[in-house]
Amino acid sequence: MDKNRPETTLFLMQSLDGKISTGDVDKRDQEIDFPKIKGIKEGNYQYYDLLFKTERDALISGKVLAKIGVNLREKADNHKDVNLIIIDRKPHLNKMGVNYLINSFKSIYIVTNNKNHPAFEIANEKEMNIIYYPNEINIKELFVKLKQDYKIEKISLQSGGILNSLFLKQKLIDHISLIIAPCLIGGKDTPTSIDGVAPQTDDDLFNIKALMLKKCEVLKHSYIYLYYDMINDTIIEED
Repeated sequence: MDKNRPETTLFLMQSLDGKISTGDVDKRDQEIDFPKIKGIKEGNYQYYDLLFKTERDALISGKVLAKIGVNLREKADNHKDVNLIIIDRKPHLNKMGVNYLINSFKSIYIVTNNKNHPAFEIANEKEMNIIYYPNEINIKELFVKLKQDYKIEKISLQSGGILNSLFLKQKLIDHISLIIAPCLIGGKDTPTSIDGVAPQTDDDLFNIKALMLKKCEVLKHSYIYLYYDMINDTIIEED
């Protein structure tokens, strides 16, 4: 693990076929749909129990936050022991969403390359830091900055398949904390744990990371919990 950046754990809940959403449109989401489905809803709480037990600060995308409705929330939640880092290029967050996050978390860090992000309108809030990149967001540099400048030692990654793919390729994931929900979702375009461009060349094989299983538990209601260490240095053995 690179000591110059925070230690990271990728937190995931997915179906048995690897889907992290219930469809390929914004209105479909695990958080919205799993509580409706008999056989899935009964054990759904176990992912959130695991998530809230961690002391790690969290990194999440603005797209994920918008999808779960933070832009419509007026009443703050109590996550005042957690710093939240949000990567938001488009932006997906609006001013109401940013205010909700400021009031709900210890501190928030908006990472963007969009000079018109609504966070700039309320940039004087002491609970908010804006990390602005004039061009592309440099993810590796960002992780170093979070540790060196902001003293963040551990982060839980709660992002979507595209960002997860980028983290994987840049060797920024140290552990995987995975809950498998007892369901099959299907759909070739339904987001998975790791999306992005599919491996094609021999060099792409170096982006495939082996895992070392550290924990395996059968949870209630047919859910399964798996915890892995990531082996970031891929070794290709020739025949």
